[in-house]
Amino acid sequence: MIQREGDLLKVSGRLTMDTIGTSFAEAMQPLEGKAWTIDLSQVEVADSAAVSLLLGWLRNAQRHDAKLNLVNVPDNLRSLAGLYGVADALPLNQSPR
Repeated sequence: MIQREGDLLKVSGRLTMDTIGTSFAEAMQPLEGKAWTIDLSQVEVADSAAVSLLLGWLRNAQRHDAKLNLVNVPDNLRSLAGLYGVADALPLNQSPR
């Protein structure tokens, strides 16, 4: 579900309440002092748990003085972030660097 390639994390599959537990644990590995890009282009399904995961990644990056860049965010995930009022807090970009 999460593949690391240097400072790039590629997320794929379903980000739902049923699947997010493992992803969240993997995501909380330290991201110290780097700029991380998270590519969400291969996410098939997302629900409110995905928004929680993104916020967790953001908090983790902030704690470790790392920069986070979310790319290829699916429209439904953008909509959910907007619905919950956190879209402006998340670094949602259109395409990879």
